[in-house]
Amino acid sequence: MATALPLYFVQVESLVGRRALVAEIHTWSGVALPVPLIISLMGPWGARLRRDIRRVNIWTANEVRWLWSVGRRGIPEPDKFNPGQKLNTLFTAGAIVVMLGTGSILKWYRFFPLDWRTGATFVHDVLASAIFLVVAGHIAFALTHRDALRSMFKGWVTEPWAERHASGWLKEERAATESTGRSGE
Repeated sequence: MATALPLYFVQVESLVGRRALVAEIHTWSGVALPVPLIISLMGPWGARLRRDIRRVNIWTANEVRWLWSVGRRGIPEPDKFNPGQKLNTLFTAGAIVVMLGTGSILKWYRFFPLDWRTGATFVHDVLASAIFLVVAGHIAFALTHRDALRSMFKGWVTEPWAERHASGWLKEERAATESTGRSGE
């Protein structure tokens, strides 16, 4: 995102300079973006991430109703991920694929017809704007919600927080702990 600003805004470019270098860094950062995620999914170390991805793909009737009510009602028994988090995960995964595809068309343009390049420019720019808004919103939310910010850095939540925000998942974790005799994830 930082390398996109000088490429899109002339004022920022004049401060940074070296447009060709910034463009090259932007391109290869974009190409490399999915690599850590792919590595995280492979092998036995990715079991928890794969389990979470399966969980994001399961939508209960209550979650769908919550989405249509735009969050006005609470989910009777929230899961590990609320519907907003599930939507954000899907948006992020789709954005990575679309930005990689459109960015490739923009970088290696001679292999693509003009109408593809025109469409890729539009989609890349509009989606980049949406990504900036989503990231800014998440940063603002994290800064105003200490428990959420702590969980991002430390990788865990307190039981009282889980009881309020993910009671269905907490019940699963407690049941797993009782059945195996060890603490859950």
